[in-house]
Amino acid sequence: MEVLPKELIQKKFPDLEDQLLDELLSQSTLREVEEGEEVMRSGQYIKSTILLLSGLLKVYREDDEGNEFLMYYLEPGSACALSMMCTARTEKSEIMAKAVKDSEVILVPSELSEMWLGKFKSWHNFVIASYRQRFEELLQTLDSIAFKGLDERLVFYLKRHVKVSGKQVKLSHQQIADELNSSREVISRLLKKLEQTGAITLHRNYIEVHDLSLGV
Repeated sequence: MEVLPKELIQKKFPDLEDQLLDELLSQSTLREVEEGEEVMRSGQYIKSTILLLSGLLKVYREDDEGNEFLMYYLEPGSACALSMMCTARTEKSEIMAKAVKDSEVILVPSELSEMWLGKFKSWHNFVIASYRQRFEELLQTLDSIAFKGLDERLVFYLKRHVKVSGKQVKLSHQQIADELNSSREVISRLLKKLEQTGAITLHRNYIEVHDLSLGV
């Protein structure tokens, strides 16, 4: 079990009050997660609320054929709202989460998370803010699926990646196609069109993003 670094926690979660931080340090667990490792699996009972201290987590759903549907990314200083919901209701998870790169997560026992809601105003506010943020992100994702064509969905998808990992998107055309439920050939053609507008440059192992507004 790793020792929780207090200074880093204070930096990543600045709104949590001192007494809450002390309890977080003494009663939670720090877990190191390697790139590609699962943090949460569909069908398992979630016994801890997940806070991300460093790295990047991908939260998604998976169908019976193994196709992935991206829901949102979890960045340092944030919490997985869906893990909070599962722990609060003692329900099985219907989502999955894995590390996009080497990460550190803080695991807060479910009973502790529940107790903090009534004990610490800062934790209550943090939980509500986490729910609100994820709900807004899910609405944006739903809008992109329901009301936009595949070309616009691709631009939206790339914008999300740029937000969390910078302008070098290290994904293959097949990975993008899988997450957008399309074919590699169609995605490659749309990416080529974006390149022709000057929005991106296609490289061998990554996509360099310049200005995605040029692609819509």
